[in-house]
Amino acid sequence: MTPTALASRLAATAAAIAVAAAALTGCAPSAPKPSAAPHTAAATPTASSPSAAPTAAPSVGTSATATGASVDVYAQPDGAVVSTLANPIPSGAPLTFLVDTASGPWLKVGLAQRPNGSTGWVKADSVVLHSLSYSLTASTVANTLSLYRDGALVKTYSAATGTGDTPTPHGSFYVTELLAPTNEGYGPYAFGLSAFSDVLNSFGGGPGQIGLHGTDDAASIGRAVSHGCIRLANADITELAGILPLGTPITIE
Repeated sequence: MTPTALASRLAATAAAIAVAAAALTGCAPSAPKPSAAPHTAAATPTASSPSAAPTAAPSVGTSATATGASVDVYAQPDGAVVSTLANPIPSGAPLTFLVDTASGPWLKVGLAQRPNGSTGWVKADSVVLHSLSYSLTASTVANTLSLYRDGALVKTYSAATGTGDTPTPHGSFYVTELLAPTNEGYGPYAFGLSAFSDVLNSFGGGPGQIGLHGTDDAASIGRAVSHGCIRLANADITELAGILPLGTPITIE
């Protein structure tokens, strides 16, 4: 997809994201200037047959997007409120969850907070649900990121992941936001993930959130060199920016 075509698609949606990405672990420590980057879906990239492709795809699920100014999170259905989350989130992105379980008027959802893997319950009438076709699997051994659609492998990208001292955390996570940083280091786009570094409690003024982003250091791709973030070539992150909706599940292994 050409930059012009992607820009046209991005301009067609109302979910604008404008935020500094300094909180993302493994990104450049200087804060980027905010830049509007609306999100949408685009054409599926051409399939490839990489030698290091994972053999199984994570489950494709359902995202839940807040409809009001905030969402109460409960410890259990009809239980105590443990937190109230603002919509939109600080980046300007709509508050989005990945649904784990549905139980009558209640949804168990993943939470983008420490510790990794946190969940809570929200009322179903406080969100709108969206079916998800795409999912991702990242390998910190092969330094790859694989894109699936409806469980079928579409394409595998070469990636950079965390070092031995600042590893990319393993587990099941989801995409929380799309950023368009304009300073050097991040590339043209960065997705925030619900994952947080296991060793860095703060980074660049933020909480050590893990990102999936481009890079100005093309030589780092395919290596274990980051502070925990997953880096892609700029053309590859641009491709994904036109495809992946918020809530897209990502398994890091």
